Amino acid sequence: MSAAATGRDAGAPRVGLFVTCLVDAMKPSVGFASIRLLEAAGCEVVVPEGQTCCGQPGLNAGDSDTARRLARQVLEQFEDCDYVVVPSGSCAATLSHNAPELFPGDGGERARVEALAARTYELTDFLVNVMHFEDVASRFTGTVTYHDSCSGLRTLGVREQPRALLGRIEGVTLVEMTDATRCCGFGGTFSIKYGDIATRMANDKCVDATATGADTIAAGDLGCLMNVEGRLRRRGDLSTRVLHVAEILAWQ
Repeated sequence: MSAAATGRDAGAPRVGLFVTCLVDAMKPSVGFASIRLLEAAGCEVVVPEGQTCCGQPGLNAGDSDTARRLARQVLEQFEDCDYVVVPSGSCAATLSHNAPELFPGDGGERARVEALAARTYELTDFLVNVMHFEDVASRFTGTVTYHDSCSGLRTLGVREQPRALLGRIEGVTLVEMTDATRCCGFGGTFSIKYGDIATRMANDKCVDATATGADTIAAGDLGCLMNVEGRLRRRGDLSTRVLHVAEILAWQ
């Protein structure tokens, strides 16, 4: 949906940044990097103050009532935006794919949620496929290996988009893991319910990533990054950088 389609003057699309709980609580730099990228791509960025959670933990735990209540809050906060952009594949998938299913039937509320879902995007997907953003002015230098988060890859089809953007940074060399698409073991509540399995999966991911010789591990989901970095540090690796792709793309 364009700015003109919402009744506004033609010009920059009004993009609502859905910050995500983890970014807000653990690494706000990802949110600020996302804003810089969206503005560089020509967007008017708004960050609704009343936003909270996308409802994913409730969905994972089978608490549909809480997830539905949060979906309504997202609708209230973002409905007047041309697009909703999320620096997280899992949260973007929740809003774009799962939220409408919380409203069965053909009522007006479901139609509104579906309309918002249709204009909700993961950050790199939006930059590449909606804004056709190419002017990456990052000053980052290093060898990067990219981990594909499960929801971003399997639900949203996000794979080439972050790599295309990283490939536009002059100082970056991108090297692939043997299996970049293998889950890191976080999986939301999975890592809580099945801690031993999740730990082994995170360990396998660390082995795969460090075998590339990259000095930086990147991903588009902070949950994956926190899981991988935590395991790296426990293995004694204190030097490999673990960064959200937005941080690298907006590196000053």
